[in-house]
Amino acid sequence: MAEISALCVYCGSSGRGAKSHLDAAAKLGRQLADRNITLIYGGGRVGVMGKTADATLDAGGEVVGIIPRFLDEYEIGHTELTRLEIVDSMHERKSRMAELSDGFVILPGGLGTLEELFETLTWKQLGLHTKPIIVVDLAGFWRPVRTLIDSIIEQGYAQPENVGLLTFVPTIDDIFPALAKLPSGVSKVDSKWL
Repeated sequence: MAEISALCVYCGSSGRGAKSHLDAAAKLGRQLADRNITLIYGGGRVGVMGKTADATLDAGGEVVGIIPRFLDEYEIGHTELTRLEIVDSMHERKSRMAELSDGFVILPGGLGTLEELFETLTWKQLGLHTKPIIVVDLAGFWRPVRTLIDSIIEQGYAQPENVGLLTFVPTIDDIFPALAKLPSGVSKVDSKWL
């Protein structure tokens, strides 16, 4: 596996979820800083997003936020980051985050996080990137997504190998060991599934 110098973390801007989600976000932030890995994220100051950024910064790490201009006031753009980029659209945000990152980590979040997960997974299926995608399934938070993917495969709308494009781990402490075990390389795209 190639060395990871920057990880994109997709997660919720809401702080109304379980306290354990905020604690996990803080733990991830500290681990990123300890490993000199730059956090690339959605640029907000609030929720799981803000907690991840604050913990990374507090531990001496670097944080790059990417936020669309129209969301800057809703997600309260974080002005104390190493760098905050304000872009014009959600599409530009996701593209920029992917461009700056060596891999993706998915923490609990809402519909936006779910959309980011599936877009990143689809891009990988299509061979647009070969970066690792780690889904942190804290206390089974993402279990319904795994069940949905299994059902899509069972119904013939995806290949069984597609589930291997994601790596599910149960805790923050499992992220970096999982990354170390993942092979690098291009995923093969079978045109009959496009």
